[in-house]
Amino acid sequence: MSLPLRNSRLKLSQGQIFWREIGQGAALVFLHGSWSDSSQWVPVIEQLGREYHCFVPDLLGFGDSERPKVHYSIELQVEMLAEYLESLRLRQVYLVGHSLGAWVAASYALKYLEQVRGLVLLAPEGIQVQKLGRRWWWARWLISQPPLPFWLLRSLHPIAPLLGLQKRVERALEWRKQLLQSPVACRLLFQRRRGELQAEQLQGRLDWLKVPVIVLQSEQDTFAAKLLSQTYTELTPTANWRIVPQGGAELPLTASAAVAQEIRDFISSSSS
Repeated sequence: MSLPLRNSRLKLSQGQIFWREIGQGAALVFLHGSWSDSSQWVPVIEQLGREYHCFVPDLLGFGDSERPKVHYSIELQVEMLAEYLESLRLRQVYLVGHSLGAWVAASYALKYLEQVRGLVLLAPEGIQVQKLGRRWWWARWLISQPPLPFWLLRSLHPIAPLLGLQKRVERALEWRKQLLQSPVACRLLFQRRRGELQAEQLQGRLDWLKVPVIVLQSEQDTFAAKLLSQTYTELTPTANWRIVPQGGAELPLTASAAVAQEIRDFISSSSS
């Protein structure tokens, strides 16, 4: 029988933060992915709660945390995380992050290295890879204003089966819906000035990470996720790369037991 989850809120300088919490012991802080919230990690932390003290906040602008009208950046999320950990008096933590959360986790570790015992990164964002230079053009196009792409897709939808395009059109409409439901993720990933975005990317700084790092990748990850994971590992001297054979692209949800075991093994090896 798993331990009960505790839900809490805390008012920080930038806004109110919501988080889930379970267990006791060494502190593990989980940061959710680009299109998710803290619920993404529930299947994993339910398996770790008897061994570790797990904290899973919604990033600022996501889930049940406040969405203040501010200029969003990775630095803003890092400072929110720093204030959150300071408020809870968590001096030494392991950070576990998925996609956007991994970017925040790695950025935090670079700035507050003495407070991080190790990093577990899944499908990490936050680096520039030449082969992925035009990766976000489709997302930008789908949610552009005025919404000409939406009007075009909606007009195509009735005749899409006749053109053999039904699945493509439906996937595009569903992807657009997901993007619109995650405005802060869109701003952080691709709706900012290029110079600002490049200034927060980590490809030139990962060799400064001096803490243990493990990068977990699903066999069924997208080409982009696989390339980002591989490049993160190559650029980080302390990183190990692990393939998780079970599960799909959303490892915390599709292979929670395997992810939990990888975290246990990582903590055991990095603290020995």
